[in-house]
Amino acid sequence: MKIIDRMVSAIAFIALLLLWEVGVRWANIPAYTLPPPSLIISTWWANLGALMVSWIFTLKITLFSLLLACVTGVVVASFFSLSRQLEQVLLPMAVMLQVTPVVAIAPLILIYVSSTTAALLLCAWIVAFFPIMSNTVAGLRSADPQLADLMRIYQATPFQRLRLLLIPSAMPYFLAGLRISGGLSLIGAVTAEMVAGVAGHETGLASAILEASFRTDTPKMFAALGLLVLTGIMIYAVLNALSRLLLGRWHPNINAS
Repeated sequence: MKIIDRMVSAIAFIALLLLWEVGVRWANIPAYTLPPPSLIISTWWANLGALMVSWIFTLKITLFSLLLACVTGVVVASFFSLSRQLEQVLLPMAVMLQVTPVVAIAPLILIYVSSTTAALLLCAWIVAFFPIMSNTVAGLRSADPQLADLMRIYQATPFQRLRLLLIPSAMPYFLAGLRISGGLSLIGAVTAEMVAGVAGHETGLASAILEASFRTDTPKMFAALGLLVLTGIMIYAVLNALSRLLLGRWHPNINAS
């Protein structure tokens, strides 16, 4: 059934591309307004080297910021789950970071942080941190109270409670936050780079899009944008597969999704 659904999705996507190609050519729409898919693919192939260098840079910023968000999010969530007072003091600061648009604070970060790469990494981390932290806190506090009492009765060590009760309870919540933050880290990296308007060798796909827009090179803009979309899909697919791998035995419904 899954294979049939994927085949139907692939056929629908191909049909959409063909409709796009035929519609653009039939309406005689200029390439600088809306290029056909064939021109986008040929432009991508012609600029493959430069686009792949930019893609690798964007991917590194995205993955490093996501890794940093995982580490800091889990650590902060652990402290919050242990101390309500600490959560009441620090949670408003985390909420302020989450609700403040990265576009608004990126210029300030670029002023205070001397390295542009570090500034981009920080902007992407700010966007990706909160979902992991908040979901992990909810997961750590979702442990069954009766099981917690049972472990206290049997005098389980803190490490045993963490390994046998808290981590299994928090894992679905953590992975849900991780899937959300995977896309947000990419959005944060691209948004920060567009605000920075950086140019040179160490630049990502956002800079490639900006450069193409200055030259009214719409096919190259679509080629870079297509890489960004594929990157987001790839990140989501990898994290979704990770969730199925880790939770498949505990939550059979996940394998059906």
